[in-house]
Amino acid sequence: MTQTDMTKLDKIFNNNPQSPGSLITVLQDIQREFRYLPREALEKTAEILNVPLSKVYSASTFYAVFSLKPRGEKIVRVCKGTACHIKGADIILEQLESGLGIKAGETTKDLKYTIELVNCVGACALAPVMLVNEKYYGNVRCDRVMKLVEKD
Repeated sequence: MTQTDMTKLDKIFNNNPQSPGSLITVLQDIQREFRYLPREALEKTAEILNVPLSKVYSASTFYAVFSLKPRGEKIVRVCKGTACHIKGADIILEQLESGLGIKAGETTKDLKYTIELVNCVGACALAPVMLVNEKYYGNVRCDRVMKLVEKD
């Protein structure tokens, strides 16, 4: 990690109680800042919060929201719930994979995009649904997938 990254990490620790009970909150803040949980950040977390490194890794791998691999600036999520599946989520996914040159669960080499599959986003009336970071797109048509991803 760079000195700038270490400064960001120190700020996260200073903004949270330095106790084992802060583990999840600290991990969330690290994930928000770096878009994943760097190994060095996990080691520092164990040291600062006085928690065994095994417990830090256990929490980091238990919750699906956390990632140990670098993720893209834009996280593109495709809903695979029943309504979205019936309305063409597979075609949306194929368009994304083809357009970005990666498969679901992967990140582009330039770290711009990551594709993720989610079981349900709770917007069944808008099926098929795709999210780009936290923005929902409903009634997605395959001819518009890449335009929505590249928007913003």
